[in-house]
Amino acid sequence: MACLLETPIRMSVLSEVTASSRHYVDRLFDPDPQKVLQGVIDMKNAVIGNNKQKANLIVLGAVPRLLYLLQQETSSTELKTECAVVLGSLAMGTENNVKSLLDCHIIPALLQGLLSPDLKFIEACLRCLRTIFTSPVTPEELLYTDATVIPHLMALLSRSRYTQEYICQIFSHCCKGPDHQTILFNHGAVQNIAHLLTSVSYKVRMQALKCFSVLAFENPQVSMTLVNVLVDGELLPQIFVKMLQRDKPIEMQLTSAKCLTYMCRAGAIRTDDNCIVLKTLPCLVRMCSKERLLEERVEGAETLAYLIEPDVELQRIASITDHLIAMLADYFKYPSSVSAITDIKRLDHDLKHAHELRQAAFKLYASLGANDEDIRKKIIETENMMDRIVTGLSESSVKVRLAAVRCLHSLSRSVQQLRTSFQDHAVWKPLMKVLQNAPDEILVVASSMLCNLLLEFSPSKEPILESGAVELLCGLTQSENPALRVNGIWALMTLCILANIADGTTAKELIMTNDDILQKIKYYMGHSHVKLQLAAMFCISNLIWNEEEGSQERQDKLRDMGIVDILHKLSQSPDSNLCDKAKMALQQYLA
Repeated sequence: MACLLETPIRMSVLSEVTASSRHYVDRLFDPDPQKVLQGVIDMKNAVIGNNKQKANLIVLGAVPRLLYLLQQETSSTELKTECAVVLGSLAMGTENNVKSLLDCHIIPALLQGLLSPDLKFIEACLRCLRTIFTSPVTPEELLYTDATVIPHLMALLSRSRYTQEYICQIFSHCCKGPDHQTILFNHGAVQNIAHLLTSVSYKVRMQALKCFSVLAFENPQVSMTLVNVLVDGELLPQIFVKMLQRDKPIEMQLTSAKCLTYMCRAGAIRTDDNCIVLKTLPCLVRMCSKERLLEERVEGAETLAYLIEPDVELQRIASITDHLIAMLADYFKYPSSVSAITDIKRLDHDLKHAHELRQAAFKLYASLGANDEDIRKKIIETENMMDRIVTGLSESSVKVRLAAVRCLHSLSRSVQQLRTSFQDHAVWKPLMKVLQNAPDEILVVASSMLCNLLLEFSPSKEPILESGAVELLCGLTQSENPALRVNGIWALMTLCILANIADGTTAKELIMTNDDILQKIKYYMGHSHVKLQLAAMFCISNLIWNEEEGSQERQDKLRDMGIVDILHKLSQSPDSNLCDKAKMALQQYLA
């Protein structure tokens, strides 16, 4: 088996390849099998914890030879096992190491090794596969290429606690969506993994728990099945509740809470069930405490945001649990000048990931304030909250910007806040900047937010119009993204609602002098989406209203564009709302 090395190889790399490294590789080609075995064992000892040595051996071509020996029928089981161990150690180096292993087609070779009758060799292959599949550079699809692999892995679950741990870890890392969930579910993942939750091994219990969290995520079929699964006479949700008690390790508490959260969001557990209200929600709030590690606080806040997002009662309960709203303010103060962290490595890690705390806080604030006016008021009155959101809108991290926009959008549902806090902090200015060349996922939320700022009662409307909003919104109506088109046309409709704006320039004039916008309105009148047709009709009705100055000229121009013909067609629409709006508009021409 050949493996192509990257060319050209830098001289600096070659200069670091020592004679001893060459010696390790040369010994793999010795005609004496016993010397080859000893060479592999010596190589194993040499690479442990030594990334430089691992890189040297990969450059010198050790991987193709190790894979050849691993697959040779004449190789002893001990040699094959040691080869798998060395390959696993090489995979635990850098991401480039993993890429090199993947280029040499290591995964098919290791999967073939799982057919061996020898358990130690199987475990070594699985350990290596686990390391490779948990690397971010490995495509998870490689696990599903051969349809015989998943059922074989299911069968190996019963062999030992090591096969259980490694296989569950592989599944949890390679289950990335509904297709993968369905494959694992159809091959009996729930039944094969459920009993592992009572294993004597903590690692097995933990990996089984992680499997269930990824299987249940946004999956009603899996979640509804899990609710009724019995393990040693106990229902699975009851086992999850036991695993999120305070005396359990934090990792276990968090993952159990995620399982129950996902089952609840998938409709398998009611939002008012005690296991959610009295167990899961308080557990997730505990994870937001400043005593927890950064990643625990991030995961806790993001999971809680997901749990309470659609349910106003859970939002209210969360908002008054352990002073959560004030607790989240600490997410923006990390790391403080007097940090409790004495571990320099941990401090360095947390400094690099502090933006994840801000992202998580914005997400949770957005969920908390989604429906209740009193909660929104508490959030906005939290120390420097509006300033933090405005700062978040211009952060370098796309994820933080998106979370900040979502938080702002949630709070903008309040008429009171649109009139006060939003005006005081001129949030429309950074929002307009966000709308320039942003990714679609940000544009969808930001343009929806802009719709709220353009409502009749919003004081921000006039300065937004003066800063080029019409052109921007017109651009959105031409987007390939349906959500952006809807937001663009709806925002252009709040533009039409007033006869006059601040400096005497009218919204009607802005639209009537822009043929591109008029053509878009005409286009959306004939759109297949009724909401878009209604939005366009709303614009037309305001433009042609007889009681307004200049209505005759506007009516004439729109008639010349063929709008009256479209109105006649829409007056026959099966949608009663659209039909009524069209008839009302036609009456303006007859008056």
